[in-house]
Amino acid sequence: MGFEELLHKVGGFGPFQLRNVALLALPRVLLPMHFLLPIFLAAVPAHRCALPGVPANFSHQDEWVEAHLPREPDGRLSSCLLFTHLQALPNTTLWGGGQSPGEQLEGEPSTVPCPQGWEYDHSEFSSTIATEWDLVCEQKGLNRATSTFFFAGVLVGAVAFGYLSDRFGRRRLLLVAYVSSLVLGLASAASVSYTMFAITRTLTGTALAGFTIIVMPLELEWLDVGHRTVAGVLSSTFWTGGVMLLALVGYLIRDWRWLLLAVTLPCAPGILSIWWVPESARWLLTQGRVEEAHRYLLRCARLNGRPLGEDGLSQEALSKVAAAERVVRRPSYLDLFRTPRLRHISLCCMVVWFGVNFSYYGVSLDVSGLGLNVYQTQLLFGAVELPSKLLVYLSVRHAGRRLTLAGTLLGAALALGFRLLVSSEVKSWSTALAVMGKGFSEAAFTTAYLFTSELYPTVLRQTGMGLTALVGRLGGSLAPLAALLDGVWLSLPKLAYGGIALLAACTALLLPETKQAQLPETIQDVERKSAPSNPQEEEMPMKQVQD
Repeated sequence: MGFEELLHKVGGFGPFQLRNVALLALPRVLLPMHFLLPIFLAAVPAHRCALPGVPANFSHQDEWVEAHLPREPDGRLSSCLLFTHLQALPNTTLWGGGQSPGEQLEGEPSTVPCPQGWEYDHSEFSSTIATEWDLVCEQKGLNRATSTFFFAGVLVGAVAFGYLSDRFGRRRLLLVAYVSSLVLGLASAASVSYTMFAITRTLTGTALAGFTIIVMPLELEWLDVGHRTVAGVLSSTFWTGGVMLLALVGYLIRDWRWLLLAVTLPCAPGILSIWWVPESARWLLTQGRVEEAHRYLLRCARLNGRPLGEDGLSQEALSKVAAAERVVRRPSYLDLFRTPRLRHISLCCMVVWFGVNFSYYGVSLDVSGLGLNVYQTQLLFGAVELPSKLLVYLSVRHAGRRLTLAGTLLGAALALGFRLLVSSEVKSWSTALAVMGKGFSEAAFTTAYLFTSELYPTVLRQTGMGLTALVGRLGGSLAPLAALLDGVWLSLPKLAYGGIALLAACTALLLPETKQAQLPETIQDVERKSAPSNPQEEEMPMKQVQD
């Protein structure tokens, strides 16, 4: 008897599994609120150099401003420079006669960076980290870097939580993720300097990585084959809810400290919910912890209306299953590359996850130039994720996981490519293509989580998810920095996002299909699917890893 047969006896989909999905909904709501928080937290409002008070002989504020601030080549008043000396004519410009900034004319008024700081437009945001620590002009790179620091923390956390949850269990590490996210989030909101904020925000990313690694496998390992897709898509809608909720919370709370508190405090009830979250019985059996697995399986049967009693699900039967699946050595990241098929899967998943994260966060964090304010854009980007979930649900059931993942990545790449061809003046087309790109990239993200969880065996599932999430978060951390490439060429960031998505789409076609397949329990199960020509080769990979 295998675990799938055990699950069939106690109920592979019922009230127990639905309660599990509901208990694990909170992390899915909180993740996008933290991951996309820089849209509001690090927003840069309109700003200009701080000026002395208007004297009595200047009747208009605008004349006083133009007497101090040069104009950019496009006619806008400079946000970062100030005339060294007050100009006699209010309409004096920094560059005249169509000259470029590098072709300074003799006698042209000299300028300096803002010596007295900046004045900010507080009509949209009362406070952001950009206004708190003047992360504008020459310091704008530090503002972008906060997202990179955060995703670097997620990257490190993915490795740590992936390994530790395979060794110590999903439930225990989920509690660690909740507690550390709450403590570090509160510390970030209380930051007194940029350095303190950057450090605590990076560590918060490390803690939140536990949610990304643990939640999906903990759900799937209690589900039968026939209901994994519907449950996976259903639970991913909570992410979409978090995206849309962030738009509402950001609209209601305009101060960055209170906004950060608002998305952190829900971790407190999450800590209490751990009491009802079950440990994975699959994992317990692979560790030889038969008595605990027996207790959880009986609870599952009772809630699903299939009371079996002690005799209906004996510990002797579970011991036989555990003996076949027990891990004789602790999992290691090297195990993902020791055997041919697992090595192929791991390398392909690394490329795919980098592309999925790089394109998703590249599109999601770029909310400018669409003719909408930041709140409308965020709400629209969240709303388009709902039909993308329906697309994933229908596609993975009929076309399979592999083609769905490749197709959605290709759709994201094409949307970004066509957006390069559309003039920035045509706001409606640019907005429509941006929304399409966001929808396809979200569909790819949903499929990647489901697909990757099904590719790895139970004994290495968390470790494999940790590795792919590590590479994915590397893509997520580079996405904000790639936006700075617009200084080289305005369209270069979009070209980078689309090109990487296209590469990931091609790589996804190299992965094996898992539609209607049972979850592999051991490394041997994965290698057996490669159907080697020599039957003896089938046994070798397992021995190499377990000896």
